[in-house]
Amino acid sequence: MSAQVTTRSFAKLYIPILLETLCSMLAGMADTIMLSTVGDAAVGAVGTANTYTSLFIIMFNIVSSGMTAVMTQYIGAKKAGVAYQARQLGAAFSLAAGVLLSLFLFAFSGNVLEIVGAAPLLMDYAKTYLRIVGGFFFLNALIPIFSNYLRAFGHTRPPLAAALLANGVNLALNAFFLFVLHGGVAGVAAATVISRALNLAIVMTASRLLIKAREDPERMRNREVFAQIIRVGLPSAMETAAYHVAMTLTIRFLNQMDSAGLNVTARAYAVQISNFSYCAAAALAHANAILTGWRIGEGDYESCDRGTKKAACVGICIGAGLEAIFALSSGLLLRMFTDDPEMIALAGRLLVIDIALEVGRAANLVFGQALKISGDALFTTVIAVIFMYLCMVGGTWFFGIHLGLMAVGAYIGLASDECVRAVCMALRWRSGKWRTKGFIQRERSQ
Repeated sequence: MSAQVTTRSFAKLYIPILLETLCSMLAGMADTIMLSTVGDAAVGAVGTANTYTSLFIIMFNIVSSGMTAVMTQYIGAKKAGVAYQARQLGAAFSLAAGVLLSLFLFAFSGNVLEIVGAAPLLMDYAKTYLRIVGGFFFLNALIPIFSNYLRAFGHTRPPLAAALLANGVNLALNAFFLFVLHGGVAGVAAATVISRALNLAIVMTASRLLIKAREDPERMRNREVFAQIIRVGLPSAMETAAYHVAMTLTIRFLNQMDSAGLNVTARAYAVQISNFSYCAAAALAHANAILTGWRIGEGDYESCDRGTKKAACVGICIGAGLEAIFALSSGLLLRMFTDDPEMIALAGRLLVIDIALEVGRAANLVFGQALKISGDALFTTVIAVIFMYLCMVGGTWFFGIHLGLMAVGAYIGLASDECVRAVCMALRWRSGKWRTKGFIQRERSQ
């Protein structure tokens, strides 16, 4: 293992990543609550703008996810210089694409919102927010590059510290711009940009001070390294894009279930609660993926296999345990959002079904991320696309609309998607084909 790596402890990887994930989620909830003082239209406008900016972020996932796979494997193979080279290529690509996209969003934010059909009532607010935040979109492109670079070398605390400080500054500036300067949506957008700039400055500085991989003389041809990044990153980005489209269709079906929006709102409340379980599973999968990359780079496939299976079991236990607690205490938890007994009863039923959903999602995330980091990303994408549309979208229509189960039927479809994909990922992992997909293994065989 390269001397650059600070730790191989799973707990020391997992806990900071979990806290960082929870921090980001809670900050988003706090932003929404503070913005609600401006009005429901402001909340809806910012939510609309963020929905579509998230689609642009998919292109940067091509680089960041592929870069992590390349870096961790070469770090495990004691070739830190190649990991640094991957980061340089990733940063150069993301900066160039980010600047072009920033200029585009600043100049054509109104046109973008018109094309996607933003509601007229939200248009002015959404245009203001998208022009400011979109004009600095290159920050979104670069933050994951340097954060993943730090995590790949085992430095998980600096990204956590950056996220905590940036989110704290964001909340303080939101309060200042909203309640002191009365800046409205423009003030919230400015606070978002300043906090992201601070986050980027911290992770860039930490990368330079803590990691000396650039001093390692090991290098490869840039074309080879970039091709390896794309080999993992492109399928991963396609999977993310397919998920966004599938979820959009699912929400559309939910909106068709009743004119009052009872079903789609109940789903929204259930998601707010179950997100805590999702964060735990996502952080677990991310930490295991880093260890998987290191071990594949070392050629220690047995430890890799045992570690991933153990992580999946832990994830299943955490997911089932948390969701069981949420379901049993749903009446109390849901009263934080609504006093409507019908809404509370429906969302409570969704949380019961969510136990199965989160069990499947935990296994799916752990095995899926491990397969991607090993280089077997194409398989995960093909399986995801098939069952997202067959189970998630098709199941929502069949169980929810055709059989009349409404949101309960939609959740049966969502749970079946996660569980079926989890079985496919587990079987693929068990087959051992991922052992032949690693970049180091292929390099040695040439």
